[in-house]
Amino acid sequence: MLKATTTLRLFCALFFLIVFTACNEDTIEPLGEGSIGGEIRDADTSEPLAGVAVTSNPATSAIASDEDGRFVFEPVAGGNYTLLARKSGYKTESVAVAVKNDNRTFVTILMVPENPATFAPGPPSLVDPSDNAPNQNISLTLKWTSPEARSGDSLTYNVYLYESGVAEKKLLVQNITDTTTVASNLKFNTTYFWQVTVKNKRGAVTNGPVWSFTTHAMPVTRFVFAREEEGNYDIYSSDGTAANVFRLTSSFSREWWPVISPIRDRIAYSSNVGTDIHIYTMNRDGSEKRQLTTIPVAGYHNQGIGFTWSPDGGQLLYAHYDNLYLINRNGTGLRLIAKAPANRHFRMIDWTASGNKIVVQTIGSNINDSEIYIMDSDGGNMTLLVENLPGRIESPTFSVNGRNVMYTRDVEGFENAAGRQLNAQIFIKNLETSRVTNLSNGKPDGTNDLFPRFSSDGSKIVFTNAPNDGVGPSSVWMMDVSNGRNRVRLFENATMPDYK
Repeated sequence: MLKATTTLRLFCALFFLIVFTACNEDTIEPLGEGSIGGEIRDADTSEPLAGVAVTSNPATSAIASDEDGRFVFEPVAGGNYTLLARKSGYKTESVAVAVKNDNRTFVTILMVPENPATFAPGPPSLVDPSDNAPNQNISLTLKWTSPEARSGDSLTYNVYLYESGVAEKKLLVQNITDTTTVASNLKFNTTYFWQVTVKNKRGAVTNGPVWSFTTHAMPVTRFVFAREEEGNYDIYSSDGTAANVFRLTSSFSREWWPVISPIRDRIAYSSNVGTDIHIYTMNRDGSEKRQLTTIPVAGYHNQGIGFTWSPDGGQLLYAHYDNLYLINRNGTGLRLIAKAPANRHFRMIDWTASGNKIVVQTIGSNINDSEIYIMDSDGGNMTLLVENLPGRIESPTFSVNGRNVMYTRDVEGFENAAGRQLNAQIFIKNLETSRVTNLSNGKPDGTNDLFPRFSSDGSKIVFTNAPNDGVGPSSVWMMDVSNGRNRVRLFENATMPDYK
């Protein structure tokens, strides 16, 4: 009996021990509740993504990320979960998390775009000039507004310019962040098309609309001249003021000696764009440039300055060594007019309608060996007008009425192989009386008066004044024909003027 009682007590003790132990384990490690917090970002830009749908498995609830890309699940029963993030245009992303009692588990979800083109930027909007705007300046600012960008995204722009009738487009600027750019050195009276392309961080590109504008017609400009910049000469036009100076040529060659046709529709000039120097013509606004000659302007000390228009503007007369050629303004009908005296070449030329006469300089291999002749328009009756005096003689040109010939001469009589002049002055010789008048009495010392031409009304002379040591730029001046007074400087850094 005692043995049975003892066994029963031992069984009861073991039972209560097991029950107590089991209850004690549940208290130490309960499942409980916690929370899940996180943020969602663009995998490429690291910018927060708003409106991302986030669900869990096992299911809790469905929520969306806020404007900072953040979300929170709470309370959440403890355990293991898989979060799913979904947004249109992005690949669905999943992440595993574990929730523990009274803890917040924080996760970052990076979402990869499904197709980067989905997030291409919008097109730009036009600000200025308005589409199809007329009468625009040849240098103007193009303006547009930026399309709405995604948060944190940065946009850059390329701007392209197309000239009407020209297939090739010109890239004005590339990868700029500003929404303005300047289009300069445009042509007058020309329609241009322009387009802005927008690119974002991913490299997605949107082409904007094509807009257009038309530049205004060139102002009335009666002056032309050559200007040197960085060793290269180009031709410019002006109305007589320094504020309105327009560049007409821009190739990487020497363009100079501009001569306006007597009917004022074209400008002839010389260019060494090829191996030889040829005569070209262009419209008064610099458009429609074309080469006229196939036999070049050439000869002793003739760097493309030996040509002139016929009085009616239908032909040009020019020098090729000892030959004087006449050619139609369209490049046809080349014919020989005259031959220079033995061992001499033709150089600078002019042609007057009064009496239909030609005046021409002939020159030897020595640049100081120079004479001026007058002849009929067919090359006959060649007569010496100004003999070979000490110092350089050049630039013969007729007055409007054809009764006088103007030329320059270095009155110092200085002669050296380089052809430097110390005191070149402008003279007018009356063809009827042979009287010679000096018009350079007001010239500054240490300078030369060069390349004179009569104004179209005959009352003024335009000419170049240049330092005689070759240091410093030359300039274009105007003075009275009658006495050389009222010298007025018109253009700095300018030479070889014409005025019609």
